[in-house]
Amino acid sequence: MDAAVQEAKLLRQVNVLIVAHLRDQNLTQAAAAVAAATMTPVSPAKADAAFPNNLLRLVAKGLAVEREEAAMGGGAPAAFDSAAAGGGGLARPLVTSAVDFSVQNVRGPSKSFPKHETRHISDHKNVTRCAKFSPDGRFFATGSGDTSIKFFEVAKIKQTMFGDSKEGSGRPVVRTFYDHMQPINDMDFHPTSPILISAAKDNTIKFFDFSKTAARKAFRVIQDTHNVRSVCFHPCGDYILAGTDHPIAHLYDVNTFTCYLAANPQDCSSAINQVRYSDTGSLYVTASKDGSLRIWDGVSAECVRTITGAHGSAEATSAIFTKDERYILSCGKDSSIKLWEVGTGRLAKQYDGAVNGQFRCQAVFNESEEFVISIDEQSSEVVVWDALTTEQVERLSSGHTGAPRWLEHSPVEPAFITCGNDRSVRFWKQTG
Repeated sequence: MDAAVQEAKLLRQVNVLIVAHLRDQNLTQAAAAVAAATMTPVSPAKADAAFPNNLLRLVAKGLAVEREEAAMGGGAPAAFDSAAAGGGGLARPLVTSAVDFSVQNVRGPSKSFPKHETRHISDHKNVTRCAKFSPDGRFFATGSGDTSIKFFEVAKIKQTMFGDSKEGSGRPVVRTFYDHMQPINDMDFHPTSPILISAAKDNTIKFFDFSKTAARKAFRVIQDTHNVRSVCFHPCGDYILAGTDHPIAHLYDVNTFTCYLAANPQDCSSAINQVRYSDTGSLYVTASKDGSLRIWDGVSAECVRTITGAHGSAEATSAIFTKDERYILSCGKDSSIKLWEVGTGRLAKQYDGAVNGQFRCQAVFNESEEFVISIDEQSSEVVVWDALTTEQVERLSSGHTGAPRWLEHSPVEPAFITCGNDRSVRFWKQTG
């Protein structure tokens, strides 16, 4: 009897969380329907505001505990048994958004962007096309038109920048991987295992084990049918989402390499520039060459919302979720950066003043989501906006010869990377 009572109490609490979550996503009709069907009392909005997105936080924590228990019990995916022994702990700590983007017509002064120091740290032999940080911010990799991938250790870069070489060599490039036949388009790190994947124009996704110091070649390869333009691991690490020249994202099981396609493609007809999961994996977004953004259910792979012409007829080149999964930040070749509300598809904010029309420009948040950062191709500057007020607060000389092609921010600290047509890689770190 006691068990039955406890289960009933837990079920009621789950229903309360679901209703509150739907209201947080501005899905008020759905929230009312669920509340009526389950006879769940609807709490005042002010009460929910004390713990926004509580369901997402609890689910993320539960998934993290489940992964830890699986790792302790030897439950790592079979495909990664060779790499798991080299270490884990790459997952970044659970954090929530520091900014409430639902606030409209923000008044008052914008925040000042802290002073940053930049340092040239390496060169490729051809254009540096992309970069990616590991989830814990300890490592990052850069991919080039010369088909190589350079792998860096952030601690060694900091030793070089600040003159502290007491802990060994300050050489920032840990190793270079060579295994592609065509330029690298994108990369991602496994959430917990020391695995780096890369996507390239040679229609492949390759797996590199960076725990093995002698490894220079991929230990696994997914052969796609199209140019693979973008890749992203599901937060559980068991699936990879690939955006290609095909209009539908390809979902791969990392253990079997089985490929899945969405059941309702929603008139998709254009190549995909970028794919990204939300932090919990409940949603993913695709940014397409036709200028559209599409939001997909992370479980059923069904398209739940299309934002047609998000960047007019210009390409949508990047799209990422905010930490609370309520908004998407997108960038396009129309020289605009926009913030979209996931629940409604409404344009919430726009960040103007950077010219982007030639390359696959990226717009990113800093680690706290207080600032939006991107590149101005025309002036070769790093441009910074206050994420809440949309005011441009800083323009920094990039130090590159010619326009940078990619900007990637650390997920855990005030540091970012720029790389571009001059083949160089520059590391930026807050000093003030």
